[in-house]
Amino acid sequence: MTNDSPEIKYLFEPHSVAVIGASLNPNKIGFKIVQNIIEMGYQGKVYPVNLRGGEILGHSIYTSLEDIDGEIDVAVIAIPAPFVLDAVKSCGVNKVKFLIIISSGFSEIGNLEEERKIIHLARKYNIRILGPNIFGYYSAKSSLNASFGPGDIQPGHVAIITQSGALGVSMIGKTSVQNIGLSAIVSVGNKADIDEADLLEYLVDQIETKIILIYMEGIHDGAKLVRTLKKATRKKPVIMIKSGRSKRGALAAASHTGSLAGSDAIFDAIIKQCGVIRAENVTDALNWCKYLSHSPMPSGLNTVIITNGGGIGVMATDACEKYGVKLYEDAERLKTLFHDITPEFGSTKNPIDLTAEASGEDYIAALRKALDDDRIHSVMGFYGETAFVKAEQLANMITQCSQEYIKKGKPFIFSTFGGYHAEQIITTLSRDNYPVYRDVYEAASCLGALYSFYRNQMDISHDVDELDVDIKSINRIVDEAMDDDREFLLALEGQMLLEAIGLSCPKSGVAHSISEAVELAEKIGYPVVMKVISRDILHKSDVGGVLLNLENRNEVIDAYQTILHNCKSFRTDVVIDGLEVVEQIKPGTEVIIGARRDRAFGPIVMFGLGGIYVEVMKDVSFRALPLSRREIRLMVKEIKSYPLLLGVRGERRKDIRQIEETILKIGSVIQHCKKITDIEINPLVVYDQGKGVKSVDVRVLLTKNERIE
Repeated sequence: MTNDSPEIKYLFEPHSVAVIGASLNPNKIGFKIVQNIIEMGYQGKVYPVNLRGGEILGHSIYTSLEDIDGEIDVAVIAIPAPFVLDAVKSCGVNKVKFLIIISSGFSEIGNLEEERKIIHLARKYNIRILGPNIFGYYSAKSSLNASFGPGDIQPGHVAIITQSGALGVSMIGKTSVQNIGLSAIVSVGNKADIDEADLLEYLVDQIETKIILIYMEGIHDGAKLVRTLKKATRKKPVIMIKSGRSKRGALAAASHTGSLAGSDAIFDAIIKQCGVIRAENVTDALNWCKYLSHSPMPSGLNTVIITNGGGIGVMATDACEKYGVKLYEDAERLKTLFHDITPEFGSTKNPIDLTAEASGEDYIAALRKALDDDRIHSVMGFYGETAFVKAEQLANMITQCSQEYIKKGKPFIFSTFGGYHAEQIITTLSRDNYPVYRDVYEAASCLGALYSFYRNQMDISHDVDELDVDIKSINRIVDEAMDDDREFLLALEGQMLLEAIGLSCPKSGVAHSISEAVELAEKIGYPVVMKVISRDILHKSDVGGVLLNLENRNEVIDAYQTILHNCKSFRTDVVIDGLEVVEQIKPGTEVIIGARRDRAFGPIVMFGLGGIYVEVMKDVSFRALPLSRREIRLMVKEIKSYPLLLGVRGERRKDIRQIEETILKIGSVIQHCKKITDIEINPLVVYDQGKGVKSVDVRVLLTKNERIE
């Protein structure tokens, strides 16, 4: 995109649309697109284009764009792939702003070269392209359905961006059945030019759009997407479905960070960092869209469950825990509120169990008490069908209470379970946008999605903290390694890098003989560690190239000979540059801190429980850079073994602040030193609070490309 490119607004609010490939045959895509544009009620100018001419649905067909007298904001191209390039050139000459390329037969089948030619030509004329390989798009703002999907799209407040054309067309039908109104639905296909981030720039500021749903299969520019999602989620909920959870990560990764950074692990962590709510399936995603587009925002976290059965209440409690819905726990307050309408064999503890004998009046009274109490911020009603409340009474209760809750601005959701009448109520009321569901988990997941957005507004940090690092010194170290035709730093070079950013390392030296090893060990002080230094060995411990706890001269001599033997056994032609003799540091809690350049998201950082079992335990968290200290703090707390850092069984709290500073320093290196692809400290030994940290081992990988100046 250039500075001269048209505003994305013209895509959603065009004054004129041309359809290149308009057809007189009702069974052709070119006919269906023109039909949808006209029958949806688009008020702008419509220009069907086909070499054969004629008339379609009361509109004259132009034989070429040159025959059109007037500006064209959007041109929809629905012709075979071999003719698309010429059509793009014609659009460029006629100063079309946006092209919607419906045609398939490009990169999705390996024809990347033709797709590149189209994009190159479009950029020459400052044209933006949506597609190719899409079903089109719909914009409620202009009553424009420029697609070959269903024609009965209901206007509303949910915008959908979909990479899958078939799924997108199906979602149009599904939203219609569920009475979910759309502000837009856009198919992005191959994303040769316009991607999700470009569309979000418009949708996030569009008043009509309250919720954004994205279905995504692949990421082109993750750093750009992260920046845009962070802006979007400040203003409105963004729900995302991402396929490919089960794809295997990098098989030949040369670092723990790389091997642990499976595509979905990184994706999941980073969109969470952006404040996005991730759905596992379309059913959940659409339920959440519908509920969030009609529900008021909560003013706090306290939720109360009101039910007529203990079993349903227990299930609801489990569901709330699963979806992050916090139950109000002030037992005395709840007893005061509900004791007069709760039987002795019921319960005023949350969930409030009115028992199976509860009448419709009892239910309404309980719901109103919860509505009027400002310490209760949201309410869930669960009803198992009984003979005490007739179907008509139940329906009236749900509609009446829903209206009262909306009027007061408090979230409310209901689930009823039963037979034919219960099913009828759910179908009818749901169609009228009342928040009623068949299953307690379905209801809890919707409220959980609402609270995810609510928490994001409080928790997500949009600030950035960076440290000034001595890039010149780091680049000098890296350049020397690259001049030596290496793609990684040796141990002492890695230690020099860490010292350049102010990280503490054990005392060490390099020995080239047994006598030098003994001399170094006695200078450093026992116990010591010995490690092989070799460009042919990256994972030293895997080949027996590391020995610990060497207590005296004789053990150092034995270790020297053993390491050489192990390495020669691993590879007879191994080149050994020496053996590093290192201070054996005091034990502490071992963690791992890594950073790398991810193909999709750019610079990322990883933190987790460290040591030799890191890839087995996989207790790690990821974030995209840049970061704030606040976000780093959340990252550290996210791992399952975080309680170990707080101190267990009489141990003192560990120096968590120094962990956070180390993450910030390593992140700054990977951001500013483009020649480094991976940097990893494992383990970083963490001592008690105020005692600091020590970097035991560092691995630094370099770009395989030529020098980056």
